[in-house]
Amino acid sequence: MADTQQVDARAERKVSRLAHRISAFAKAHGGAEGQVAYIGERGARIVLVGEDGGWGDLVAPTKEIAEKAVEKAGITVHESFDGEFAAKVTTGTYEWKRMAGIQVGG
Repeated sequence: MADTQQVDARAERKVSRLAHRISAFAKAHGGAEGQVAYIGERGARIVLVGEDGGWGDLVAPTKEIAEKAVEKAGITVHESFDGEFAAKVTTGTYEWKRMAGIQVGG
C-alpha cells in the first residue's frame, strides 16, 4: 500500500509541475490551447499553442499524467493538431530553414 501511495504522490507532483509550466506558457502568450499525443514508451507529448502564435511542447511520462496536467492548467484541449488549431501556430525563419533542410536531407 505504501508503494502505491509513493507512486501516486510522485505522479501528482509531476502533474503539478507540468500544470505550472503550462500555466506559465499560457500567461506568457496571452492564453493557450493544447493537444496531447501518445508517443509510445516515452509517454505523451503536450503541444501548446499560445494566442500570440507562439508554440512549445512538453513531454509527460504517461498520457494520464499529461491529461491531468492540461486539465489542472485549465486550457482548451484539442483531439488532434489540425485545422484552425494548427493554423494558429506562427513559424519564423528558423523553423522554415529547418523544414527546408529536412526536405533536402540537411
